[in-house]
Amino acid sequence: MKTVRFPYGTSYLEHTFAENELQAVLLSKIEEYDPHKTAEALVKDALEHPIGSAPLWELAKGKRKVVLIASDHTRPVPSRVIVPQMLTEIRRGNPEAEITILIATGCHRETTAEELMDKFGPEIATKERIVIHDCDDRAHLLNVGTLPSGSPCEINSIAAEADLLVSEGFIEPHFFAGYSGGRKSVMPGVAARSTVMGNHCSEFIDDPHARTGILDGNPIHRDMLWVAKTAKLRFIVNVVLNGEKQVIHAVAGDVDEAHRAGVSFLSSLCATKAVEADVVLTTNGGYPLDQNMYQAVKGMTAAEATVKAGGVIIMLARSGDGIGGDHFYHQLADEPDIHKTMALFRSRARGETVPDQWQTQILLRILMHAHVIYVSEMDDETVRRMHMTPAHSIGEALAEAKRILKNPTPTVTAIPDGISVIVTK
Repeated sequence: MKTVRFPYGTSYLEHTFAENELQAVLLSKIEEYDPHKTAEALVKDALEHPIGSAPLWELAKGKRKVVLIASDHTRPVPSRVIVPQMLTEIRRGNPEAEITILIATGCHRETTAEELMDKFGPEIATKERIVIHDCDDRAHLLNVGTLPSGSPCEINSIAAEADLLVSEGFIEPHFFAGYSGGRKSVMPGVAARSTVMGNHCSEFIDDPHARTGILDGNPIHRDMLWVAKTAKLRFIVNVVLNGEKQVIHAVAGDVDEAHRAGVSFLSSLCATKAVEADVVLTTNGGYPLDQNMYQAVKGMTAAEATVKAGGVIIMLARSGDGIGGDHFYHQLADEPDIHKTMALFRSRARGETVPDQWQTQILLRILMHAHVIYVSEMDDETVRRMHMTPAHSIGEALAEAKRILKNPTPTVTAIPDGISVIVTK
């Protein structure tokens, strides 16, 4: 008998597996890593020893308009730890700097005042100038050139016109950009929707290099790094988090060099060998990334890498915010034939990408490989319309998986945090 805990919202779901039922639990070694320092100390050390860059305080000298790109409500970045230290360093170099905190919403909804308060604390949320990026606000977007992929590149004018552009973020495996963090603060973080869509085209999503844990040869990463360098993102502070969302590592400095140093640290801990199984349980690491079905596609890709063809993925995502995107919903719910939808996406050129197509395309790829049972608080009919089977507990989902497979004793692999691992063959 073995009991496994799976992050679910702000809590956990537990299940005790019978003897010989569970063949593997895929975990990153992040949970075993102890930095022996507090989050504050790790960030401070990173700021004091920047990689490939002068210190932030030195970069701030003589810079009037300083823009700090911060993550939005969908990311568990510990901004209360990172941003105060960055602001201190900027003002150390230039006490007169006009600082704007620009919230990198990408194509997500606007971050609320309550979420800003929770993210930064009252001191920063009420006293600093905070602007929330809107990817559709044409009045505040500026063309900075053409992406290597050929699409026009527009970013928030506040970022484009900064005398000094810096960012915070965190590094984790990413299901098509390779890893999050670094350059992603600018694109998609503060880019126009049309620019994001050009980068997230079906051709690139289909590219075998556009997968978890891959940067080299990844066309999506190539575009993103070009945008960050073109926008003159001069300094980043990125952290690595464990499953409890605690900081275990921090890097600071050049957008590429510091990011790759963080990636190297993370990849040494989170790569795990696939253990092929009939049924694979996975999660999106709990709150905030399991707030909706749209985000939950990320965790499914970890299971995709180790479930047998025709097997069953059980995705555990609370989804208190529901679907997470109208386009995403209608692309799946309005067409019963998933193969027809995939063919439509693949027929579109780079400049013809529509909103949320990339997320739908990845989910379609998963659904063509395996059945998906979705454990959430969403209503059953909505889940069914998204071509998945609804369930509301692990026990119910396992029983349904056995019925689908017509096998009372399927092999099972568990991935307690599908966001934190890179599953390799």
